Amino acid sequence: MPNITYRHDLKKKSQQLRSNMTKEERHLWYDFLKTYCPQFRRQKTIGNYIADFYCPCCKLVVELDGGQHYEENGQVYDEKRTAYLSDMGITVLRFSNRDIWENFQGVCSQIDRVVEMLLKNKPHPSASRPLPGCPPDTRG
Repeated sequence: MPNITYRHDLKKKSQQLRSNMTKEERHLWYDFLKTYCPQFRRQKTIGNYIADFYCPCCKLVVELDGGQHYEENGQVYDEKRTAYLSDMGITVLRFSNRDIWENFQGVCSQIDRVVEMLLKNKPHPSASRPLPGCPPDTRG
């Protein structure tokens, strides 16, 4: 599996995206992921792409898709991006903006289930050490 590269030239763009999150991204971030354990990062640069949300502990990307993602060009771009991330060993979860407004609890539950599954399948160097980004005794 290739190493995840960091493109410094995308740093400014990722900072802009963090400052200008969509309503749906703000809702998911401030009402669920910001305090989630293990820790998520928002607008994280991974190779040539910027992921909406990324959990490095379990190598999970969460993407929120607005209308442009359902147009042909958007779908092709998303498929290419998902393939790249998958090749890096990263799992990608996609939700529509509509999902955020109509089924927020379901979205949060799905993220939680996938994180739990990924953590169960991840070998831990020491069962007594907490996961990165987590206070002791909260998970793991």
